[in-house]
Amino acid sequence: MDRAEKREFVADLNQVFSNTGSVVVAHYAGLTVAQMNDLRSKMRTAGGTVKVAKNRLAKIALQGTPSEGIQALFEGQTLIAYSDDPVAAPKVASDFAKGNDNLVILGGAMGATALDADGVKALATMPSLDELRAKIVGMISTPATRIAQVVNAPAGQLARVFGAYSKKDEAA
Repeated sequence: MDRAEKREFVADLNQVFSNTGSVVVAHYAGLTVAQMNDLRSKMRTAGGTVKVAKNRLAKIALQGTPSEGIQALFEGQTLIAYSDDPVAAPKVASDFAKGNDNLVILGGAMGATALDADGVKALATMPSLDELRAKIVGMISTPATRIAQVVNAPAGQLARVFGAYSKKDEAA
């Protein structure tokens, strides 16, 4: 990398550390190219990104960002996974690490909060924004459905009573 590429890389990472919902830092030593591509495609599907981090440049990019407290994680062969949804990147990274021992989650950040490996795993168990939105819509629509059923119930009962009387008259 020449100086211009390094400056661009640092500026891009600075934006990532400043603006994303969450960042996960992990060691990836031993991952094959196919496994790395699989991780990238899963992360992309979830709305996140995976980048191999150049430690020195990542530490420079962290300066002045809310995530500055995770500089110590950048030792050895590291990658970063990030997403705007605070749960997406930790969820994909944790799921991938369960099936692959070569991806070791070191920690991460969610805004100004530095997370250790257990914090990232705890964040991964939370529902995503889309799941929360679906639950809220379900909670809102359920009472409306019940109100419609209650309002329609007396009319249904009247219809059954009239039907019973008409059958009784036909039988007599």
